[in-house]
Amino acid sequence: MNVVVYTLNAFAKGERGGNPAGVVLEGEDLSLDDSEMQLIAKELGFSETAFMEKSKLANYKISYFTPASEVDLCGHDTIAAFGLMHSLGLAEVGASYTIETKAGILDVDINSEGLVYLSQALPQFFERVSCEEIAPSLGMDPETLESELPIQIVSTGLRDILIPIRSRNLLNEVHPNFDAITAISKKYDVVGYHLFTLDTPDNATAECRNFAPLYDIPEESATGTSNGALLSYLYQHGQRSLEEVEHVMFRQGNSMGCPSEIKAELRLSERGVIKQVRVGGTVAGIERRHIMI
Repeated sequence: MNVVVYTLNAFAKGERGGNPAGVVLEGEDLSLDDSEMQLIAKELGFSETAFMEKSKLANYKISYFTPASEVDLCGHDTIAAFGLMHSLGLAEVGASYTIETKAGILDVDINSEGLVYLSQALPQFFERVSCEEIAPSLGMDPETLESELPIQIVSTGLRDILIPIRSRNLLNEVHPNFDAITAISKKYDVVGYHLFTLDTPDNATAECRNFAPLYDIPEESATGTSNGALLSYLYQHGQRSLEEVEHVMFRQGNSMGCPSEIKAELRLSERGVIKQVRVGGTVAGIERRHIMI
């Protein structure tokens, strides 16, 4: 079978950077089963590939596959899918769509500037993890990793361990032990690590790195779900005020030579309770290719 796959970069900074994604549009090919989708994702080799299908519950159903397995949700691949459809004239500016995912029914919007925003699941805050357990897997001493903020598992659709790093220099000097990160990820049933520092030289809220070797993703250059969780975490721990949770921007991918910008925002109730988490970005570098399976 000859399958049409689009490749592009989501959360791109201008025409540069971003996170490579694969997208198979609904109607482009014959119906694919899970094993065929897994073969395509492995052949493509990107961190995730999205497969769009018809849905009885929403406008679209999207399945997400890493090279190793299926995952419930992928932020950057959702941005890629709708950015692609917008560029092909299949999705309109100002329109809202619903998608059926294994993380639930979620909303996608395309704003007047052509940025695609994904609404994520409401945040869940889970257990904290000690510096002593995490530090060796990053090639660090526990004392170096210690911070006023906790290392904590948070999810807005996917569970990640959020790890504060005190400076950009320390973030860039991290030497991940992927075997150790894989073992800890299995132990805590998480996708991986999302490291961040608030030490930024510009208007970015944080600079981040993301490791998910359990899913054959050594490092990822832009991670939508993790940054939605990160903004929720920063608000939960008093690092962002009620007035500072809109128009937030995170940087990622600089360590990989793939600079990425992830926009994020929280919508709050009158009492300050999080009622919506959104991440957004642009796409670039669209190409069309064929994969035989």
